[in-house]
Amino acid sequence: MCALFLALLTWQVVADGPLRRADERLGRALAGSRIPDRAAEFLADLGNITVAVPVLAAVLAYVAWRGRRADAYRWWLPPVAAAVTMALVPALVAPLKAAVARPGPPGMSGDGFYPSGHAATAAMAYGAAALLLLPLLRGAYGRRELAIGCALLNTAIGFGLVRRGYHWPLDVLASWLLCGMLLQGMVLVIARYGRVSRSTRRSSSRTPSC
Repeated sequence: MCALFLALLTWQVVADGPLRRADERLGRALAGSRIPDRAAEFLADLGNITVAVPVLAAVLAYVAWRGRRADAYRWWLPPVAAAVTMALVPALVAPLKAAVARPGPPGMSGDGFYPSGHAATAAMAYGAAALLLLPLLRGAYGRRELAIGCALLNTAIGFGLVRRGYHWPLDVLASWLLCGMLLQGMVLVIARYGRVSRSTRRSSSRTPSC
């Protein structure tokens, strides 16, 4: 679904379709909202590489330490999978920016604003961090609050980018769809290769314990 909607949005932006024109009207309306500039700038800055990536790095180190301490099976796989997926963000966003070459909002010079690199960095970093921390939390309440907090944080960052006139709304939405695909792939890799297979369990059950 993420790939389908991303293709639809990209087509509308490239073809200057009605969805793009509605998007630009919405972007101008949000840019003229009464939210203070400082607050919007603070929210937009949370998508910077210097902020989001160190947060993810700290979570990767913590998850690796917890898994190594518990002697978990392939404890290194979730942190490595998240790090590799994070590295894929600029490798995918940069060519897409160059191919679409969408001009920015008023006041922003040049083109290459679709999709948003800041929104993609935030969605990938905070989303991967949340997914890695979910299994470590006890109880459904903590997991639900973490998921809601991650969604609200990324929504606030996207709003800050649009409010400050750095991106159009569809630029942010496209980044979320792209990162949704990447996060789903990360989860599938961890689920596929991070679990003990039946043959491994059988062989380990025959091995005498210390």
